[in-house]
Amino acid sequence: MGTLEHILDLDLTLQIADVGAAVIIEEPPYQQLMDGGLAHLHAFDAEERNHHALRLKHGDKVTVYPDIIGDGRTQTLHIASIPESGMTSLLKPSQKHLEFFNGFENFGAIKKTTDVKTTRLDDISDLPSIDYLKIDIQGGELQALQNGLQKLATCIAVQMEISFVQLYENQPRFGEVDVWMQSQGFIPHSFADIKRWSIAPTVRNNDVRQPFNQLLEADIVYIRDPIKWSGMSHDAMKKLILIAHYCYSSVDLAIYLIKKLEEENVLPSASVAAYIEFMRAPKP
Repeated sequence: MGTLEHILDLDLTLQIADVGAAVIIEEPPYQQLMDGGLAHLHAFDAEERNHHALRLKHGDKVTVYPDIIGDGRTQTLHIASIPESGMTSLLKPSQKHLEFFNGFENFGAIKKTTDVKTTRLDDISDLPSIDYLKIDIQGGELQALQNGLQKLATCIAVQMEISFVQLYENQPRFGEVDVWMQSQGFIPHSFADIKRWSIAPTVRNNDVRQPFNQLLEADIVYIRDPIKWSGMSHDAMKKLILIAHYCYSSVDLAIYLIKKLEEENVLPSASVAAYIEFMRAPKP
């Protein structure tokens, strides 16, 4: 039984960028690609204290950048009083929206502000063209994308945090982000995570983290529109198969793309069957 890379006849390294890449408890969605030696990670984290952990985790398969990604201008960084809240942002927290949710007045409290120079993705000369992007920078995602069109010209998958409620002033909401992403040739593929939160002052089971129904944020996955695959190279289709399989267990997307490659005589006619056999084989 061959590997998926063997089935795809693929001998390429995926270039992954993670903007906001601090090492946390949860494994990143691309971990299997890293473990399999299939990718090189370009990790962006302005906190130098996190750089050692990133290098320790990924070894020589990671390049770490200290840049704060934005539009290239000097902006104001709002530093959260509680670092673990993850709410440090280039955007100012919106007090009236924070008050809507239990606990968020504390989470969004600002310790201090400081001016920082931001960097456009397109201006980072050492950064290659990116195949797969993960980005979570507290409301700054759309600005980063809009200033990285060259580096992301061949990007085939993006996972980003989006907000249903503006926790920050002038934060682009989900609708704005979605319209822009679809204008760039992407379609929504899945929600990797959906976060709900309880509305103040009602608390469920004495735990502010136990929600009812109100949507707060989500991690959404976009992919290049596979229905328009004629604009995607064969190698890009193969890379998307790897991302679909290893990052999101999207077997149907993988089979759809393998079948297209069969039809174009890029892969042997038995490739879908080989993939299904690979899926069914016991894993170590």
